[in-house]
Amino acid sequence: MKVSELKNKTVEELENLLFKKREEMRKLRFGSSSQKLKDVKTMSKTKKEVARILTILKEKCPKKN
Repeated sequence: MKVSELKNKTVEELENLLFKKREEMRKLRFGSSSQKLKDVKTMSKTKKEVARILTILKEKCPKKN
């Protein structure tokens, strides 16, 4: 997913997407440990997507002091 697509989403949508991607990462980790994972690049792509989502969330909701 591109950054421009993420910026157009609401905070709730981003949080739901983040939850789904983290669940996907968990399944990929267990799949790789049992050697059922065929495409190893999927893990790194999903990690990067999670990082992008977190970055956009922090931009939209900065920590207030």
